[in-house]
Amino acid sequence: MNVALSCEGVSVRYGAVQALDNVSLDFEAGRIHALLGQNGAGKTTLARFFSGLIRSEAGELAINGRMVPAGDVAGVRARGLDIVHQRFTLPPTFSVSDALELTAYRKKGRGVFSAGAVAEAWKEEMRNAGIAASPHATVSSLPIETIQSLEILRALSGDAHVLILDEPTALLSPGAIDALFDRLRRLRDQGVTLLVILHKLQEVQEIADTVSILRDGRLVLAPTPTGDTTSARLSDMMIGHQEMAESSMAAPGKASSGESLVSVDRVSTTEGMSAGVELSDVSFSIGRHEILGVAGIEGNGQRQLAELLCGFCEITQGSVSLDGRNLMEMSAAERRAAGVRNVPFDRMSEGASLETPLWENVLSWRSEEFCRNRLPFVSIGEMKRQAETALGTLGVKYDTLDNQAVSLSGGNLQRLVLARELVDGAVLLVAAQPTRGLDFGAAKFVLGYLELLRSEGSAVVLISSDLDELFEVSDRIIVLRGGRVSGQFHPPFSRRSVGDAMVGAAR
Repeated sequence: MNVALSCEGVSVRYGAVQALDNVSLDFEAGRIHALLGQNGAGKTTLARFFSGLIRSEAGELAINGRMVPAGDVAGVRARGLDIVHQRFTLPPTFSVSDALELTAYRKKGRGVFSAGAVAEAWKEEMRNAGIAASPHATVSSLPIETIQSLEILRALSGDAHVLILDEPTALLSPGAIDALFDRLRRLRDQGVTLLVILHKLQEVQEIADTVSILRDGRLVLAPTPTGDTTSARLSDMMIGHQEMAESSMAAPGKASSGESLVSVDRVSTTEGMSAGVELSDVSFSIGRHEILGVAGIEGNGQRQLAELLCGFCEITQGSVSLDGRNLMEMSAAERRAAGVRNVPFDRMSEGASLETPLWENVLSWRSEEFCRNRLPFVSIGEMKRQAETALGTLGVKYDTLDNQAVSLSGGNLQRLVLARELVDGAVLLVAAQPTRGLDFGAAKFVLGYLELLRSEGSAVVLISSDLDELFEVSDRIIVLRGGRVSGQFHPPFSRRSVGDAMVGAAR
């Protein structure tokens, strides 16, 4: 077998997290290889190791049989390997030709920079690749699929014969995915070896020659011809089927009264704040004293669901109500006044203002009402006392209230977000990935607080990519796939059934 890319005994650790554990792989040249695994399984870490972006604590890397030092980006690219990241790297405010010239390994312009020469050189490269865009267009003005095509062009411009694509279908429409797969097949036929990180089994079966699976940082399936396995087997290996009890615990606490607090009836959404799959004909309800878990591979409508409930997107059909009131007629501020709270997906970029003092972060949503009730005199001291009380309730550890939020650890920053969202009383809490990146103790605290909210009569929507977490605290779970509800489950939860609904496996 002609091996284009291989690694031996690779281990990578981030603090207490073992991201990769003794992984050894051989990828045959001139094939399309799919790499599967849940979020956090180690797929992106392995891709970054291959591309020289991270060093391993142990292990070796070889490209076309030649050893390359770990962490040597230039060495990896010189050997003919490049990567297209899930988050694009072309500067969005640059023209297409300038962005490509800046980021490409081998430049296409002259030795002495000439904007005209650079634009003409990349125009020819784009024409040969079938990319219909002007080299003078601003990158951010182009459709996502065109930007992705430019990223592939950038990667291949250095004569790369091994190309890694990290979740390339995550933000693409079905038509754009078909076009991408056609291009990948043409590259394979031209001798390029492709390693594609994917989530969806149907995509793997459509495009890949072989499939490998990582779970919890370990290799559980070496490269295997896709025709020699089944979607059910892949689902079991990716999710981690366990015969013993199948994580079948029901969440403790007071059971739902059966009274519907939130009702979502046949809702389809229009484009909101986030790119990705929109919701289509989605229906479910949430009762008081209930935690509704939302499972699914990322990018299947979870962000759109959070935006729908919190007031950041519009609907094209259907209805949404909160305690009998039409939620879609309420602004985001009115929803907060009615008790809708939100723990966003990313506490660093969405949940807090990192350069702002702690007390301002806590009172950010309530400062307008606070000031209005106390005009013409506003006491900063009183505002700080309120923030101190809120932070103390959630046990946030900090030096002074004037410290910037960036000074907090991940766990304490998440507690700050909870303090801001919950101290005034939450009727409905939408919690998106609330324990991501937290250590065991911090994660347990956050989940315990969600259970406390449930016991006090609140409704909680818990969006998480961690099935164990969902099984531990949810009273009911729905699965989103392709913007639709593909399954609804009650305790005892079956890891196999939930996993099949997530990836669309048929048995």
